[in-house]
Amino acid sequence: MKKKIIIIFIFLILLLSFIYLNTYYKAIDVDKYLKNNNDVEALKIKEGYYFDGDGEKDVIIFYPGAKVEYISYAPLMNKLAKEGIDTILLEMPFNIAFFDMKAANRVIDKYKYDNYYIMGHSLGGVVATSINIDKVKGYILLASYSTNKIENERGVLSIYGDKDKVLNMKEYNKNRVNLPFKYKEVVIKGGNHANFGDYGRQKKDGKASISRDKQQSITVKEIKEFLYN
Repeated sequence: MKKKIIIIFIFLILLLSFIYLNTYYKAIDVDKYLKNNNDVEALKIKEGYYFDGDGEKDVIIFYPGAKVEYISYAPLMNKLAKEGIDTILLEMPFNIAFFDMKAANRVIDKYKYDNYYIMGHSLGGVVATSINIDKVKGYILLASYSTNKIENERGVLSIYGDKDKVLNMKEYNKNRVNLPFKYKEVVIKGGNHANFGDYGRQKKDGKASISRDKQQSITVKEIKEFLYN
């Protein structure tokens, strides 16, 4: 009887784990950003998606937020590539970056650029800054923070919206000590947590007072200034 109870318990744990890992925010209306256009070539690759624009020197490797379908960030990646910053959108096992923390290492070995930057949203940003890669010139955090000490040439750009109710501001402020001297913080007025991607409203998030496209356009503008100024 005891053995039977243990088997049932293990089965329930596995079932709940399966349900949890397969429950996530799905991308909304991103198909057009996954297709080639006059400015950007969108390529499905082993690691996820590669957005190749006119730029040849700079690339951003992106870690998606937890429990979010990775292609939800295709619009933002496509917009950056259109501005001359190539992007590689990483696909994570079960949509959780912790399951493939060193994905950026493999991408850097495979794709040759002068300057590598790593960017992450929410938990993806925490994971992105947890690995030490000498070739990385700078980090970009979207509604995120670093739990590890960061030192690099360009520094860190941190962006979040003032309507964000998902980002843990207590942890964000506590971990400021891990950021380098070259650190810029941008608070998007009217922006929230979910609008860096295209996956709809996130549970417990604040309601944005600007459009998703506006929040992403501001993000692209700030990233360009971070890379080139």
